[in-house]
Amino acid sequence: MIRNPTYQQVCTGTSGHVEVLLVELNNPEQHFEELIRFFFQFHDPTTKNRQGNDVGFQYASYIFCGDDQQVKIAQHVRDDLQMALEKNAVRAFAGNEVTTLVSPLKEFTPAQEEHQQYLERNPNGYCNHRIRFKQWPNTK
Repeated sequence: MIRNPTYQQVCTGTSGHVEVLLVELNNPEQHFEELIRFFFQFHDPTTKNRQGNDVGFQYASYIFCGDDQQVKIAQHVRDDLQMALEKNAVRAFAGNEVTTLVSPLKEFTPAQEEHQQYLERNPNGYCNHRIRFKQWPNTK
């Protein structure tokens, strides 16, 4: 893995880095599971190394967690969504297998300033993220 990669290095898909958003919660114990459910609702976790027209390892679906409890919660929510896909309770994605990887956060490298707040700087810029289903399915 390249330490402190440039944008161009990340774009090659070979730097070992993925494009992510760092979220800091005031009360993670109360809101983390809700955040993870929202994450799965607004992107396609079934397309490996891809989000819409953007293709490459840097677009893989990842959840990086701050502690072991968050890892367990994220894995549980991911598995719950997989079960919903298998039961056809959710049909909002390109595929039928959740490819999202869950891992402890080891290091975070912020993108260069010109790549921050992309859609604010480029109001007509490409964005594949949208709400794909509104209510979390009951898989029980």
